[in-house]
Amino acid sequence: MTLRRLSATSFRNLQAVDIELSPQLNIIYGDNGSGKTSLLESISILSLGRSFRSRKYKHMIQHEAEDYTVFGQVECGGTAIPVGINRHRNGQAVIKMGGKNCSSAAQLAETLPIRIMNGHSFQLLEGGPVERRKYIDWLVFHVEHEFYQAWRSYEKCLKQRNSLLRRDKIDPLLMAPWDREIALLANRLDHFRHSSFRLLETVFKQLISEFEGLKGVRLSYYRGWDKDTDYSDLLLQHLDRDRELGYTRQGPHRADIRVLVEKQPAVELLSRGQQKIVVSALLIAQGMVFYETRKRGCLYLIDDLPAELDARFRSQLAEWLSRMETQIFVTGVEKNILLDAWRTAGKLPDSHRVFHVKHGAIQQEGAEINTVPL
Repeated sequence: MTLRRLSATSFRNLQAVDIELSPQLNIIYGDNGSGKTSLLESISILSLGRSFRSRKYKHMIQHEAEDYTVFGQVECGGTAIPVGINRHRNGQAVIKMGGKNCSSAAQLAETLPIRIMNGHSFQLLEGGPVERRKYIDWLVFHVEHEFYQAWRSYEKCLKQRNSLLRRDKIDPLLMAPWDREIALLANRLDHFRHSSFRLLETVFKQLISEFEGLKGVRLSYYRGWDKDTDYSDLLLQHLDRDRELGYTRQGPHRADIRVLVEKQPAVELLSRGQQKIVVSALLIAQGMVFYETRKRGCLYLIDDLPAELDARFRSQLAEWLSRMETQIFVTGVEKNILLDAWRTAGKLPDSHRVFHVKHGAIQQEGAEINTVPL
């Protein structure tokens, strides 16, 4: 699965662009503020239906325009799938895939799965459990086909149970069917997550073992309630406490992936440089498990690579990425620093492409500037 063409109009500070992409490595360089991150952002919109930078879509539309359009041509098994998103300043959005309207962000994510590596990625260590739940659930969504529907059903049941808990008096007969259903769904979600976690843990351990001083780093899965307690029993035992709080305190919505050194949070013990390696290994491990289970690669959007990693580890990252059939988009100020990461690793593909971004205009090196009306 690769993105072979990308077009955008009236998006951020980008001029109208229409570019053909490498199925392997795409180097994007230019001064700060030139539009490099905006280019990655447009790709994320094709996968997520939204930006990885902000939910304020009006800021993405150029001042003189009423809407923006992002279009991509996704290649899958020799078949081209057109994907396009148009969002108007009034909030109206039109999403099309294969010439048909698409209303599901899940369908976009399945068609064009992406992983993003940037400064925000450190939230995997520094942030709260919600960041790490999103991390594991991305993998579970792509590996376990029944997960998404089970997760949606659980969220619906949880919302209903919390609504009942906020009432002055709770009829046990009214609560019982929701408790039975939520317990069933909780166990299914836990099973899906734990199965994917075991795969992830194995690959992460292999990656991190390549670095001295990090062999004590490990992952731990917390399902959201005590591992020795049946969830149905837990709901009954804590009903009074949940009623006082007005919400269900424990469950899959409290799950977490803990990154530890021995029994302590890794973020409290590791240097900033070591944290960069751990975060990168976490994101690469996701892609490797995805590749092994789905037999296809995801896309990696790596924003400002030199700012986060030193030369030695940039080369290590290139080597890791080369183990998968994955399409890569990597940005930075200087192109040679980016290219050297793959050269040093001996992994620079012949099909790589280099794009220079200047004042929002995209120029492929060795090609004409592709600024054409769409």
